[in-house]
Amino acid sequence: MRASILPLTLFLATLAGAQLSGPVGPLVDYSTKARNQTCNIIDYGAVADGKTDISQALLDAWGNCSVGGLVYIPPGNYSLAEDIELKHGQSSAIQLDGVVMRGHRGSYQMILIRDCNDFEFFSGNSRGAIQGFGYEYLQNDTYGERLLRIQEVNNFSVHGFALIDSPSYYIVFDTVTSGEVYNILIRGVTSVGATDAIDVWGENMWFHDIEVSNGDECVTVKSPAHNYLIENIYCNLSGGTAIGSLGTGTNISDIHYRNLYMNQADACFLKSNNGDGIVKNIIWENVIVHGGPYPLAIDEAWGDDRGSVGVQVSNLTFRNWHGESVSASRPVIRLQCDSDVPCYDITIENVNLWANDSNYVVWQCENAYGDGACLSSAEGTKDLKTFTSKQTITATP
Repeated sequence: MRASILPLTLFLATLAGAQLSGPVGPLVDYSTKARNQTCNIIDYGAVADGKTDISQALLDAWGNCSVGGLVYIPPGNYSLAEDIELKHGQSSAIQLDGVVMRGHRGSYQMILIRDCNDFEFFSGNSRGAIQGFGYEYLQNDTYGERLLRIQEVNNFSVHGFALIDSPSYYIVFDTVTSGEVYNILIRGVTSVGATDAIDVWGENMWFHDIEVSNGDECVTVKSPAHNYLIENIYCNLSGGTAIGSLGTGTNISDIHYRNLYMNQADACFLKSNNGDGIVKNIIWENVIVHGGPYPLAIDEAWGDDRGSVGVQVSNLTFRNWHGESVSASRPVIRLQCDSDVPCYDITIENVNLWANDSNYVVWQCENAYGDGACLSSAEGTKDLKTFTSKQTITATP
C-alpha cells in the first residue's frame, strides 16, 4: 500500500491478526525503486501501436531493472507476441499504465513472474490492463494460455489494473508468501468454465476490493494455504469463492472470508472426493447472495475419486449470511461430508437464505456435525456416526 495510508494498513492488518501471520506487501515503496532506476520499455524498442511485439523490450527492461528498479509500461496499446518469463527480481516493480494485449497463440501463460522478493506490480493511473482476446479460443470451445502467473514470490503486491477476456485462467498465485492483492478488476465471458479469476496457494495472503465477472471461480483457495484474509470481494455470474478441488495431501487452515457479495455466484463451495489431509479453521462472515445455485455447500463427492480416505474438514463458521439462491430445486445449505471422515465443529449462525422462485427452501446435511441448520450435535469428535438430514423450511427468514 502507499505510504500515505500505511497507518490504516497497519490497523487493518492488526484486526486481521487471527488470519494473517505477519506483514504483507513490498518491503520498499515503488517510488524508491523508481528513483533508483526506471526502465521505460519505449527506451528498449517498444512501440505503442498495438502491433509491434514488445516481448524483447520487456525482457531487456526487466534485465536492467530487476534488482532495485522499476520497469515502466507507459500509456498506450502494446502487443505481446511471445510468452515471457520475468524472474529473479529483488526489490523491483512493474508499473503498468498501458494495455498489454495478447498477440499470439502461446502455450501456458502470457506473463510469468517467478522467484522474486520485495516486488510490486501495479498501475499508476488505474488504466493499466492485460487483454487476452479469449473469445478467439472460447468461441471454438478451446482454451489458451493464462494471462498472468505469480510464482514463488514473497513480500509483494499486485493492484490497480484490469485483466480482460482471458483464454483460460486470469491470475494464478503459485507458492506465494506475504502478498497483498487489491483493486483488481476481472472481466470476461460469463458462460464458459475453466476461466478461474484468481487461484492461490501459499501463506499469509491478503485479498481485498476485487471485482470479478467470469464463467468460473472467483477467488479460489488451493492447497497448501495458511493464514489468508479475503474480504470485500464482488463476484458476478461466476463460481464464487471456492476451496478446492482438493486431492491428497491437503493442508488448508486459518482462512477468513468476510464482506462477500455474490451475484449469481456461490459464497462457499468446498469440493473434494476421497482425497486426504485437513481443512480447518475457516470463517465466512457478512455474506450477501443474489441467485447462487449452491450458496453454501460442501461437496466431498465432487469430481474424480482420488482413491484415498477423505479430507478431514473441521472448525468452520458461517455467520451473518443473507440472500437467496436461484432455485429451491437445490438445497440452499448443502453440507455433504465424507462418511469415513465426517465434518465436525461446524457453526451456522444467523444464516438467512431463501429461494427466489419458491415458498420453501431445503437444508441438507450428510455426516456433518456442529450447531445450526441441519447439523447434528456430537459429544467429542471420535466415532462419529454417518447420517443424512434433510429439512424443508417454509418460514421466510
